[in-house]
Amino acid sequence: MEETIKLEQFLKLAQVTATGGQAKVLIQSGQVRVNGLVETRRGRKLRSGDRVEVGGEVLIVMSDEEEM
Repeated sequence: MEETIKLEQFLKLAQVTATGGQAKVLIQSGQVRVNGLVETRRGRKLRSGDRVEVGGEVLIVMSDEEEM
């Protein structure tokens, strides 16, 4: 089964935001893009290979298996 992570959780894990509240504001203000498209749903499920863009920085979602 393919692993997923919610956008809000990913932003915290990647240390883009310190809290879920900060992530929520960032996402709902239209400042986050997923695979090139503005994403305003903090519960958006991300999969390995998805590209998240925030403030000019591009982050690639990777599964635990890919990191080894």
